[in-house]
Amino acid sequence: MVLARMALTNYRGFASRQSIELRPITVVLGRNNAGKSALVRAPVILAGGISTDSQEPVDIDMINEDLLESFADLIHGGPVGDPHIGVDVAVQANGLVRLVATVRHLPQQHREVVESLELFDAGTSRGRLERISGIPETGRFPVYQVQLDEQILQSAVEFHGLLPHLLINAPDAGKALMDVGRRLRGNYPVIRYLGPFRDRPHRRYRLPGRTRTEVGATGEYAASILAGDRAWDSGRLIRQVNEALAGHLPGWRVDAVDRLGTWAIVLTSTTDPSVRVNLADTGTGVAQMLPIFVQRAIDRVRPGQRPVLEIVEQPELHLHPAAHAMLADMYMAAVRDTSTRFLIETHSETFLLRLRRRIAEGRFGADPTTVAVYFVDRADGSSVVRQIHVDADGNVDYWPEGVFTEDYDETRALVRAQRERRADDAGRD
Repeated sequence: MVLARMALTNYRGFASRQSIELRPITVVLGRNNAGKSALVRAPVILAGGISTDSQEPVDIDMINEDLLESFADLIHGGPVGDPHIGVDVAVQANGLVRLVATVRHLPQQHREVVESLELFDAGTSRGRLERISGIPETGRFPVYQVQLDEQILQSAVEFHGLLPHLLINAPDAGKALMDVGRRLRGNYPVIRYLGPFRDRPHRRYRLPGRTRTEVGATGEYAASILAGDRAWDSGRLIRQVNEALAGHLPGWRVDAVDRLGTWAIVLTSTTDPSVRVNLADTGTGVAQMLPIFVQRAIDRVRPGQRPVLEIVEQPELHLHPAAHAMLADMYMAAVRDTSTRFLIETHSETFLLRLRRRIAEGRFGADPTTVAVYFVDRADGSSVVRQIHVDADGNVDYWPEGVFTEDYDETRALVRAQRERRADDAGRD
């Protein structure tokens, strides 16, 4: 029960159809402003069309306003062009369930409609809907030409997001179609999102009003989750976090300390417990890393009932390169031990090299099906995606020119400059 594949057309920087298969760890690379963030955030947008009861095709209220202001922002070139987006999404749910849809922006009406829709179950089409323009709507529900097996009819259709909820004129004939939609909704994973910029640490925190299972888009809940864990759960999460931190931050452990009704998150020296440093006084890398480890601890201590797809942008930001490889191992272990899968945008060569190494070693149960790697680039004014295949030896079948070659290029330039300098010195002698 996982999100197996997604494809989008006319979406943000991507004019043509772009498709990616989602594996336990899916890594997206690319140069700045190529479209990586738009790609990795797509499952959040899709959740607004699948995990919703809204009658709008995409429930904007479900999506963090920092990620999306309006549906028109999703359209390649804006609504002045061809105001539609193509969506193709498949989940593994005792067979592949797939939705192919087109959503059209109606600027004069300030809303969107599902223009067309087809649902597949195990590769077989269970029905197709095509909106009929020019026919008055039944209430607020557009009228569609509906094809169900060999039967073709017209029906007003009530949608919940992208999925048909009720075929007004043919409820019995459309039951199989709607059942497939319900399976798609029921098996769409929980989507988490952790952005590249984490919340700035504070000196004091209040206990949370409820138990949270997610650290938030900026990691803003991580510290209060630790405080609640110390106050109410004997520090089970904190112990898990410290086990993970031991290899990343040797000599220190994290804890939550009661300060007369508010709580401080501190780092305590493992060699001298009297030495304590408030999280607000630590380096940026520690604050950047803590929400990642807190979320991993939550998944181990309080596993959820549904599969999770966790989107992480630049987990390595503000971390020393030596920590990048450790993060890769952490995600490998999480895939092995929990039901969480990851869609990761990264600029780290070290992170990717560690994933490739683990595939070659077979560590963490990794093999070529564990990791998918995609490169996003710009061509002719539009973003494009290309898969980089990794074999059982960790080799790749393609590598984009000029990406992760900076060290090599700089070393060559340094050697060349050294040779030229020595030649100049010899000439003066």
